[in-house]
Order: sequence, then C-alpha cells, then structure tokens
Amino acid sequence: MNQWRKFQQGFVFDTSLGMAVDFSRAGVDRDFLEEMSVAMGRCYDELAELEAGAIANPDENRQVGHYWLRAPALAASPEMTQEIEQTLKGMEDFVQAVHAGRIQGQRGHSFKYVLLIGIGGSSLGPQFVADALGYPNQPLKAYFINNTDPDGIDRVLDEVAGYLDQTLVVVISKSGGTVETRNGMIEVRGAYAERGLDFAKHAVAVTQVGSMLDEVRKQEAWLAAFPMWDWVGGRTSLLSAVGLLPLGLLGVDVQQLLEGARLCDVWTRERVTENNPSALLALSWYKATGGQGGGQMVVLPYKDRLELVGKYLQQLVMESLGKELDRDGRRVHQGLTVLGNKGSTDQHSYVQQLLDGPNNFVAVFIEVLLDRAGSSAVMAEESTAGDYLQAFRLGTREALSQRGRSSLTILLEKVDALRVGALIALFERAVTFYASLVNINAYHQPAVELGKRSAGEIIGLKNDVVHYLKDHAHEDFSVEELVKALGCEGAEEMVFSLLWRLSYNAQSGICVVKGAAVSGEEASAQDEIAHNTDAPGDIWARRYRCVREL
Repeated sequence: MNQWRKFQQGFVFDTSLGMAVDFSRAGVDRDFLEEMSVAMGRCYDELAELEAGAIANPDENRQVGHYWLRAPALAASPEMTQEIEQTLKGMEDFVQAVHAGRIQGQRGHSFKYVLLIGIGGSSLGPQFVADALGYPNQPLKAYFINNTDPDGIDRVLDEVAGYLDQTLVVVISKSGGTVETRNGMIEVRGAYAERGLDFAKHAVAVTQVGSMLDEVRKQEAWLAAFPMWDWVGGRTSLLSAVGLLPLGLLGVDVQQLLEGARLCDVWTRERVTENNPSALLALSWYKATGGQGGGQMVVLPYKDRLELVGKYLQQLVMESLGKELDRDGRRVHQGLTVLGNKGSTDQHSYVQQLLDGPNNFVAVFIEVLLDRAGSSAVMAEESTAGDYLQAFRLGTREALSQRGRSSLTILLEKVDALRVGALIALFERAVTFYASLVNINAYHQPAVELGKRSAGEIIGLKNDVVHYLKDHAHEDFSVEELVKALGCEGAEEMVFSLLWRLSYNAQSGICVVKGAAVSGEEASAQDEIAHNTDAPGDIWARRYRCVREL
C-alpha cells in the first residue's frame, strides 16, 4: 500500500472540534488493529464501567469520575451531579464578583493578580493552560508557587511584593497536608503579615471538605472555598475547581474548555478503533513498547503556546502508568517516559538521538494550523515564518519515518479553550486505555507515597542532628561521631549531606569548625580519601558545632 493510501486510512478527524490525528506512521495498521481487537473490546468495556461509577481503585475503594466534570449528568448519582453543577455555578459567581470589583482586598483595591500555591496536578495543569490561553490585558495576571525552594518563593514574592493587597491567593491541596503547598502558604502568609495585611482576606481554598486546609480556612474566614472530590485524582483534576477557578479568574473561557473535553469524550467512546483517536494513541504506545515498560513518548508541540504540554503530560502519563505490579500482583515494571520540547527548538537539541539513537519511542507532533490572528510577513523563498515552522515539522517527521521511527501528529485548527480541552481529554482517555491493555491500575500511586514517607524520615533525622548539636553547644563533632551518638549507624552519607547544607545557612546555627582536625588512623584514612578524590580540603574530616548565639 502506498503512503498516500496509508495516510488516508490513518487520518481521523472531528469537524465539531476542528481536530485531527494522523496515525499513518505510528505502526497501527489494519493487521495490528485486528490483532488487538479482542483486547480493545475489553478496554472499551472497562472504560464504560468507569464512567458508570465502578470502583477504579480497590486499594482506596475509590471511583474515578473526572469524566463527569465536563458532563455532570453522567455522574454516578444525582447528588454528585448536583455537587458538580453547584460548584461550577459558585465558581462562576465568584469569578464575576472578583472581575467586577465586588470582592476586593483588605484595603479596598480590586484584585489584579492571582497567586496559585499548589504542586503536581494542582499546578502543572493550570500553568499549562494559563500559558496556552494567555492574552494581553487579561482581568488578572498569574503567578505560581509550586515548590518548596526558598529562593524560588522569593522570586515570585518579589514580583508581587508591592501589590499584595491586589493579589488573590488560591491555595490548592486535596488533603490540606501536602508539605510543599503548606510551606508555600506559610511563606506567603508571612509576606502578608510583614506588610500589615490579613492573609485570610485575600485567600481562597480548593480542598476536600473536612481537610486540614478546610478547617483552617473556616477558622480564619477566608474569602471562599471550593471542593475537591475523592473521585478526582490530582493528575486528572485540571477540569475541576483546581484548574477552572484560577483559569476563570485569568479570563479563560472555562465553559469552552469543558465543552472541548466533553466533545472529545464523545468522540473517543467510539468502539470502532480506527475512528477513535485515544484508542489509537494508546495502541501506538503499545506498539512502540511491545506492552512493556521502558519505552518513551517524545512530545513535540510546534507552537510556543503549547510549550508546557510536555510537563503536564509527564505527570498525567508517568504517574498513571509507572507501576511495579499489575492488577494481578505480578511484577511488571510498567511505564512510559515522557520527554518534551517545542519545535523547532528541539531540532537543535535531541532530534539527533531520535534519528540515530535507540529506537524505543513514539514521537507525538502537535501542529496548529492557524499561524496567528493577522497576516504574516514573507521571508525568503516566498514563505512566512509559519511556512518554515510547518516545513521543519514535516521534515523531521519524514526523517524519522525514513529511519523506521514511529510518529503520529495531532493537528489543531487553532489554540483556544475548545481545542485545549479536547487535547486534555484525548490524553486522559489514552492513559485509561493503555492501562487496561497492560492490566495495571492507573489510579493509584504507592511509589509517590513512599517518597513522601522517606522525606518525612529525613526531616526527622535532620531534627535529631540539630537538636543533638544544640544540646552540646560549642562541642565539635565529626559525621561519624554524630552518627554513633544518635545510634543511626549506616546513615553517615545522609548526615553528611544534611550538615553540609545546614552549614551554608546561618539561620541553622550549625557551622564548620575552622582548622578542626582529627588524629590517628582515622585522619590518615580520611586524608587519603580526600586526596584521591581531589576534594577541595579535607571535607571528610570536617567537624561541626552549633553556635547558640546565631
């Protein structure tokens, strides 16, 4: 079959969305579709059961209902439908009141900025869409605190320092106990207090009813609160209050965002696989990986507005599909690594490896057909900048194809709320299909919780070290002596790392003792290590103390 015929067979298009996907070079030909037809039948059944309210996460006895957010009538109960609709109406009313100046800051100024404090799904999705759909003279300008990096927090606060009374803070945490979000909130609360402002009079919560954050906002009488539901996971929460509230404040047409996702859901309920883009996307992943972990999806948006789509998809795809065990308890180590960069920038970075390196990926191009709102200048060769952008995309696709590398292309008429909503739903449903194909639970993340527990243990160890040094002020200790005193043999590396950082931050009161030395065999061994590694100074022989007056 010639390429033109393959292209026609592998090209799916939805006129209501102005969106198409070209699978002709993704390896999902008719023979492969026939081979996978029985498995895909099971996938369609499972997705239909999920949308009807089946328990998706047996570990937590939890439903997964992010599909209901854009079609409330489909929710598993009338009560859920009512909650979704009431929340949408409440957010709409709140946004309108802010825009009209009926809700103001403590000193009577209208809000001009929104500062979102969240992490993971509580930030990645809103930040992606805010960047994609931003426009001049928006009602509010957005800032994000999505890490517990003190310098990063300072950079954001420096931007709004003189305008805190005009800054609406949206704190997003499902449990209310997410450490990074809590730390960001405490830092921002302190910034308001330093300027004589009441943080609560500028704050909105998005959280689960009854959470720690919900209790705090009630006690302090925050401006408003909107719910997160147990049946919406963080990485699929973009079209809940998590994303819709801040995006609505920025002036994004959230109804069109929801409509795009709803229309894509309708499209991808199609049980004829060659007409279902989410099913074909999942099958392209399966074809590229053989259904095993270790493969990659390289996301290449040829549009600056979509630059952050790769970061958003990293969490959606990798947190959903990266699993040690399948649903039968077998060790499978599933996962799909997501890489991303915008075209044509990436053609000067890692396309070389895509062409000549390991063939363990599927490339996903995203092209936007409308270049800009107005006309474009003609450059060389009778072509505009948009002409060249498409040529680079087509050229890279052709080069990959010549090397036997798989790719597919998502084409959008333009970047607007409808199309972005559809793009979100396209990948959400592909994740569900792929998880069914490889028999894993896409809706739990035990490894993430393990990392959180480990971080908590390290904070505990740090506190033990600091307290011991404070209790023995002005005495010097080596790493080995501290570990022995604390009874945590085997933790030398961790204690060294903790002390090294603490010694750079005067606030801790921990310092390196100048000119400290050790003697005997220990000193000789440490000197030898230091010299062999060309370390600047004898870092292994360093001794630490707490100076209380600091």
